[in-house]
Amino acid sequence: MEIKSYIKDNENRFIEELLELLRVPSVSADKKFRDDVFKMADLLKQKLETAGVDKAEICETAGYPIVYAEKMVSKDAPTVLVYGHYDVQPADPYELWDSPPFEPVIKNGKIYARGACDDKGQMFMHVKAFETLVKAGELNCNVKFMIEGEEEVGSGNLEIFVKNNHEKLKADVILISDTAMISLEAPSITVGLRGLSYMEVEVTGPNRDLHSGVYGGAVANPINVLCSMIDSLHDENGRVTIPGFYDKVVELSAEEREALNRAPFDLGAYKKDLDIAEVQGEKGYTTIERTGIRPTLDVNGIWGGYIGEGAKTVLPSKAYAKISMRLVPDQSSKEISKMFEDHFKSIAPASVKVKVTPHHGGEPAVTPTDSAAYAAASAAFVDSFGKEPIPTRDGGSIPIVSLFKKELGLDTVLMGFGFDSDAIHSPNEHYGVKNYLKGIETICQFYKHFAKK
Repeated sequence: MEIKSYIKDNENRFIEELLELLRVPSVSADKKFRDDVFKMADLLKQKLETAGVDKAEICETAGYPIVYAEKMVSKDAPTVLVYGHYDVQPADPYELWDSPPFEPVIKNGKIYARGACDDKGQMFMHVKAFETLVKAGELNCNVKFMIEGEEEVGSGNLEIFVKNNHEKLKADVILISDTAMISLEAPSITVGLRGLSYMEVEVTGPNRDLHSGVYGGAVANPINVLCSMIDSLHDENGRVTIPGFYDKVVELSAEEREALNRAPFDLGAYKKDLDIAEVQGEKGYTTIERTGIRPTLDVNGIWGGYIGEGAKTVLPSKAYAKISMRLVPDQSSKEISKMFEDHFKSIAPASVKVKVTPHHGGEPAVTPTDSAAYAAASAAFVDSFGKEPIPTRDGGSIPIVSLFKKELGLDTVLMGFGFDSDAIHSPNEHYGVKNYLKGIETICQFYKHFAKK
């Protein structure tokens, strides 16, 4: 059976099976969903078995399990290792969703649910592409799947698994769909990812909450102090002020920057989509450059004091913030985390005490565009979309990419089919039905071309 025909004949089932996965609230960051994360692993194993793998297994870790599966068609055929994750971000705040986050709905050609794009929808394309090739009798590559359940909390146990399973994970290339493309009219392949350093800070003033009338003006308010400290982390040009922060940043040449900015980008549409009057960032760089080749520092959450209904005149004892830094080659997440901790403590006034807790991190990565795998991916997009994909750099982080290179010596091809506007990590996350089905078709074409390498 021809590939396109099989996809067309089964597209309703492909969509319904994805909706089934999206109904499982596999939130790895929240322990109340622990059973659901394990349920998701079991369900994915079943889907892989039904799709036609030779074997599938649940690989236990100190945290959530890794689902591994494989089908070996020939010892002489190239081997593709597919990586993805089945865990999702918390859906909070629930009240900002137009429909319940774990009750997927399809509206205007888009699937709305937590994990629709990141990463269940994109990960499951690979399972359905694999099934399509098996049923059509056109699978000419060995395929291995490694789908984890801790990506959204830093992949804490993945490195251990990779280090202990070099032979099991032996392959010729890594294939991942956890990134975005420019549009269906301008398909693209991500060739660069930023790294990540994620921190939590705690600022403590008095040993208890105080009456803001009795003590206000005489005792440091930790929230006020924290806000001042955070404000000082950027200068007037939008540059991070941590000493040494930019020391190892690789600066792109004028030619490289020009090539990057040739990608289609409508600043007006970008601002309209976000309902903002103006963009902001490091002076001297375009929006594309700011999100692809420059490091950043952002507050992801801040809290303290009384936030309940009505008024409570309190001077709080503590204030907190979660802060992430996106990194670029050749910054190190461990080095940047240490720089941040040292600097943040050094700028604290004597009136407060500061605690800094590193959470998780990952390294930046740039993937080659002169490999047989990249050529196969590019040819696959030409087959599916009718035009050559544009190489782009993504602002997000996938720590596994640098880990694979370090431990297995393998490069990665990042074939993402989502859009930046898909609201991943936000309320009303969604993924286009057309993107999902087109992704399945394109992945099938990748295998066809890679088998000829």
